[in-house]
Amino acid sequence: MNKKLAAALSGTAVLVLALSGCGDEGNEKAERWAQEYCGSLQKQNKTIDGANQALARITEGDKSPEEVKKTDVEAFGDLSTAYKALSTAVRKAGVPPLEDGSRIQKNAIGRLDALSATYADLRERAEALDEKDRSEFADGLQDIAGEMEKLPKQFGEVEKALGEFRQGDLQEAIAGQDGCRKPSPAPSASAA
Repeated sequence: MNKKLAAALSGTAVLVLALSGCGDEGNEKAERWAQEYCGSLQKQNKTIDGANQALARITEGDKSPEEVKKTDVEAFGDLSTAYKALSTAVRKAGVPPLEDGSRIQKNAIGRLDALSATYADLRERAEALDEKDRSEFADGLQDIAGEMEKLPKQFGEVEKALGEFRQGDLQEAIAGQDGCRKPSPAPSASAA
């Protein structure tokens, strides 16, 4: 499970980088769109990073089933909420000032909502774990790990959808927002 978790976490790190743009400044419509979108991004990136760090820590050493369950439930819940908030930010920002902007916005919202739903499902699965029955608990964790194998594909889809915002003036406007600046590299979970 540790290798699967590390793969999922590294997918999240790539996704967080995809949420950031590059450039200087853009036109007024692009600026307004970027301000709305980037306004919530920094907070959500912190939530995503914190949840992923908690998941990485729980795979290190011997942890009690109660501790594993509590951490998984909280982290998956935080991740679901954060990706839903990012979807809401894209929705609130409106149609981006891009050719085919409506399709690009709908695609990004759909991908973020799907990722949020996957984490909500993982949270429900973690809540249902019976930490008093070690064998059943281990089987439940294996089921969760199996579901987590789908995450890298979903991260790739979200990354591609968000990457479509990085065009022309909008790319420059996004890069000029503090909330959309690339975060510092997160610690690697590959040691797990």
